[in-house]
Amino acid sequence: MELGSRDAFDRMGTLGIEEEFFIVDETGRPTSGISDLVYGPDPPEPIAEAVDHELFACTIEVQTPLIEDPSRARDHLRQVRNALIDHAEDNGYRIAGAGLHPAARWRELDHARKPRYRSQLDRIQYPQHRNTTSGVHVHVGVDDADKAVWIANELRWYAPVLLALSANSPFWNGFDTGLASARAKIFENLPNTGVPSRFENFDAFRRYERRMVEYGSIEDRGELWFDVRPHTGHGSVEIRAPDGQRDPDVTLALVEYAHALVEDLAERYDREISAEPESNAGSDGIGTRLRRELLDENKWRAMRYGHDASVITRDGEETIDLETLVHRECDRLDISGIQELIDRESGAERQRRLQRTEGVDALRRDLLLRRW
Repeated sequence: MELGSRDAFDRMGTLGIEEEFFIVDETGRPTSGISDLVYGPDPPEPIAEAVDHELFACTIEVQTPLIEDPSRARDHLRQVRNALIDHAEDNGYRIAGAGLHPAARWRELDHARKPRYRSQLDRIQYPQHRNTTSGVHVHVGVDDADKAVWIANELRWYAPVLLALSANSPFWNGFDTGLASARAKIFENLPNTGVPSRFENFDAFRRYERRMVEYGSIEDRGELWFDVRPHTGHGSVEIRAPDGQRDPDVTLALVEYAHALVEDLAERYDREISAEPESNAGSDGIGTRLRRELLDENKWRAMRYGHDASVITRDGEETIDLETLVHRECDRLDISGIQELIDRESGAERQRRLQRTEGVDALRRDLLLRRW
C-alpha cells in the first residue's frame, strides 16, 4: 500500500502546476489522441516525463517541474504549454482548454484503456462514465505535515472563491446548463470529491487515507479527489477547485492567489504554534466556526454564478460579493492577478457570448491553445 509520510513535507513555498486539456481535431472537436500523444513518439522536453492522460482518450494532462522560485511560474508554464501545442500539431492534433468542452458528448467518446481507469469505471459506473471534466491543480509545498493539514482545513473556505474566479464550463453534452461551472457539478457526483471535512492533524488524515484503501473504497491515495487536500506524496497542499483554462493568464492569476494564501496561512500557523506551544494551533479555524453545509452552499454559489457570486463570510454572519472580496484579498496579500480576472468577463461569460453572437464553430476555435 503506497501511503505518504511526514517526511514528504520538508519544503515551504515551492510550486507545481497541473493542467488538463482536451485533444481536438482541426475543427476543434474532441478526438481520441492519447495513443499518439502519450504512447506514441516521445514527447519533447520539457514534457517528456510530465505528460499523461485522464479518463477519456481525448483528455491530456501536463505538469510543470517543481518550481523552486514562484516568480518563474510564467516561464515554466509557457514552456510546458508550448511543448504540448507543438507535440500535438506534429501529430495532427490541436489542444483546447476549458472546464468542459462544449462539443464533448460523453456517450460518443472513447475511454482510456489504462487499467486504473477501467477499474474506476467498473467501480463507480455512471458518474465516472460521463466525467468529461478538465481542471487546474496547484501544489504549494509545505514544510510540516500538521501545518499542511491545518492549511488545507482553512483553504476549504477559499476553494469556492477560486472556483468562482475560474468558472469556464457553461456547456455540457451539447447544451447550456445555466451554470458558470458545470464541470464542478459533474465532477462532484464522483465519490471522495467536493469540500472535505476538517481533519484534526496529519495522523487523522493519514488514518483516513489508509482506511479508504484498506476498505476498498479507493485503490490509491490519488483517488481522494477533494477540492483541497494535503498531498502526502509531494509534501504539498493541493488545490483542485478551478476549471480548466485556455488563457494562461487566468491559470497564473489563480496560481498566484493559491500560493499567496498558503504562504499567509503558514505564517499564521507558525505564529499560533509559537504563542501556544501546548495547544492545537488553529483551533479557532473555520472548521469550528462555519458549518460544512455553508461551505457547500458557497461552492454551489460559485458553480452557479461564477464572477457574479456572493459567498457566506468566514464567520457565517453575512455575505460578500466576489468583486469586493477580490479587492480586499489583493490588498491583504499584495497580489494583482485575480483583480484583473474579476475586471474582465469570465470564461463562462465569454463562451456564452461567442456561442450566441458567432456560433458554436467560433466557440470551438476560441478554445484552442495558442503559442505564447
